Amino acid sequence: MMVLGLLATAAASPAVAQQPAAGAMSDDDIVRSALSAAPEAVAKGATVVAVEADGKIRTVRKGTNAFTCVADNPGTPSPDPMCGDQNAMLWVKAWLARKKPPSGKVGIMYMLSGGSDASNTDPYATKPSPGNNWIETGPHVMVVGAGRAVAGHPKLPKPDTAQPYVMWAGTPYEHLMIPIK
Repeated sequence: MMVLGLLATAAASPAVAQQPAAGAMSDDDIVRSALSAAPEAVAKGATVVAVEADGKIRTVRKGTNAFTCVADNPGTPSPDPMCGDQNAMLWVKAWLARKKPPSGKVGIMYMLSGGSDASNTDPYATKPSPGNNWIETGPHVMVVGAGRAVAGHPKLPKPDTAQPYVMWAGTPYEHLMIPIK
């Protein structure tokens, strides 16, 4: 989730959003890292974007399917590239803008290379602090924009991340986390 955090930071404060990946990695490295987030069948046609030092998002490779992938942020403790479909990216844009996600648009996001630590309760936390329920996510798939479809899944502040659970429960950005091991 820290890639999402990086995107949020980029939207909120471009000066703070310097992503080492975009500046320190070649475009080939960015593509390779970004595509590692999704299954090969999805990755081969995905668009790849990079967050630049000024916070702007640059298209590194134009895709042929509905998925967009972002490379690992080497400034985080573990690999965290991500890849989302069009609906997931609409959800991400709403989250970045602190607006309500579009209703009726369920999206899929892959983070198969892993996910760095994240707050399970605060969609805008960028580091651990007392009460923000920092967790380790590991490789996972996210279902975003599902609304009531997350009912029945645990909504605990400190969930068992080895089984499906709801992240950011009670916020407009709650979504289902499905671990992949």
